[in-house]
Parts: sequence; C-alpha cells; structure tokens
Amino acid sequence: MKKILKITGIVLAVVLLAAIAAGTYVKTALPDVGEAPDLAIEKTAARVERGKYIANHVSVCMDCHSTRDWNRFTAPLTGNFGGGGEKFSRDLGFPGEFYARNITPYALSEWTDGEIFRAITTGVSKKGNALFPVMPYHAFGQLDKEDIYSIIAYLRTLEPVKNDVPEAKADFPVNILINTMPAKAVLRVKPSESDTLNYGKYLVTAASCVMCHSKMEKGQTVAGSEFGGGMEFKIPSGTVRSVNITPDKKTGLGLWNEETFVKRFKMYADSGYVPHAIGPKDMNTPMPWTMYAGMKESDLKAIFSYLQSLPPKDHAVVKFVAN
Repeated sequence: MKKILKITGIVLAVVLLAAIAAGTYVKTALPDVGEAPDLAIEKTAARVERGKYIANHVSVCMDCHSTRDWNRFTAPLTGNFGGGGEKFSRDLGFPGEFYARNITPYALSEWTDGEIFRAITTGVSKKGNALFPVMPYHAFGQLDKEDIYSIIAYLRTLEPVKNDVPEAKADFPVNILINTMPAKAVLRVKPSESDTLNYGKYLVTAASCVMCHSKMEKGQTVAGSEFGGGMEFKIPSGTVRSVNITPDKKTGLGLWNEETFVKRFKMYADSGYVPHAIGPKDMNTPMPWTMYAGMKESDLKAIFSYLQSLPPKDHAVVKFVAN
C-alpha cells in the first residue's frame, strides 16, 4: 500500500509540475504572433474614404467603439464617436469584463501604424498583451491588407475623444488562456466584385456576421451553430436573440429573395428615418441597422448570395423575452 501511495504521489507531483510549466509558458511565451510590422500608411483620400465605409457600414467598428442610446430602436450612436467604453460583461455571457477601446487619436497617437495593424489582425496590443476576441480579429486577419490600411488611415482622421477606458478583467482560467487566442494573420486578396459568391463571403467575414448570428458560450462561438442564430444579448428591456440567417425555409432566410433582403437594410437609409423610442418592456436590437443601411446595394446583394449558399439549419429562435 505504501508503495502504491508513493507512486501516486510521484505521479501527482509530475502532473502538477507539468501544469505549472504549461501555465508559465502560456503566461510568458504567448501570445506569439511576431513583432508589429514597420508601416507608415499614406493617408490618401481614397484610403480614408474606403476606411470610413468599412468602419461605419461593413465592419461597423464605430458601433462598438462609440456610445449607443438603448432607449431608441437599434440603439443608435449618440456621441463619444470612437471614444470606446462599451462594456462586454458576464451578463452578456463573457468570461469577465471587457471594454471597447478608445480608437481616436487621443488614445492611438503613440501607436505606430504597424502596432494598430497587429492589434486589428492578430489581437495583440501595443504592449504585446493578448486582446479578448470581442473585436473579431480572427476575421479581420483574413481580409485584404489594403482594407486594413484604409481603416487605419481613417482612424487617424477621427476627432480626438478624451475618454480613458478601464482595463479588461478576465475571469480564471480565461485570464491565462487568453494568451492562446491571438493568431497570426492569414491575409487574403479581396475578390473581384464580379465574383459575387466569394466577394459576398469576403464581406460577411469583414462584417463578422457569424460572430453574432451563432450561439455563444463564454465569449466563444459554439461549433456547429454558425449562422444559425441564438446568441443572447441582455438589453435593458429583456433578452434578445440573433436570428437564423441560413437559407432554411422554416426558420431562416430560405423564403427571402434578394430584393427583400436589400430592402430590409435600405429601409433605414431614409434620411428622414428617426429610430423610435423603446418602452421598458419593448423589444430592441443590437443590430446597428442605421449603420448597415449605408452599405452599397451591390455589396448587400453579394452578402445575400453568399448567405444563400450556406447549409440550411433548422433552428427556430425566440427573438425576444421581456424582463
């Protein structure tokens, strides 16, 4: 018996030492995505305009990095443009408290273009710290580098907003595992707009549609749920869930046509549209319709084409439950 206990003790000690070594490696050697590239991006008019389009109407960076009014439908932006501060907490299913950073020149003036590029595409900060993928850097790391350059050029033109954002606080064990999340970018060349299907896939990646239109656990997409909807958003009036955007005819977009899809977005592009007030028990949505409404019709058509090519998922979603 003593021999068995001795062997068991040795095994446990070896396991403990291995765990400590692994934890030390994760904490000290990761993330390992390489140094920030040496970049000096020229802020041409074309780049700034392209970056403005992506940041406001496709990837909608400004949606998370600004302040929203949850008392109105679609929670439109109210100010603090690019100043950050939106909180992603345990109430939303995240393993800790994470905040959208200030991305105006007030906060980024000491960042190099290469450091911003690395943060957007790999998830590593100026100081080399891992960022939690609330910002979908895994998706942005699959885009065309010229589009990332354009976003950076646009961010450099924003009005500085003096807003100091709290540091993130990740729960255990995510505070250790977060270092394994950043990944080297696998940049791609943007497909030709005439290649509708692949161009649509590119736009869906840039917009990170899958991130919201999937089930989520501990801040990560549940494998197999992609595009089937079901992510929960806790809003002041209750819980709203993302819809199924696969071409399932019963629970998704299978009965939609291109015209209906485009009109659904463009109905919010009317210059006279004002988001209506939301009552204490009324449904609201985190979907920034007024921002996506600025997307080109041809881009919306390409997105619809790609979504219709996805495998249908029979997944009915209860869209809203009031408090």
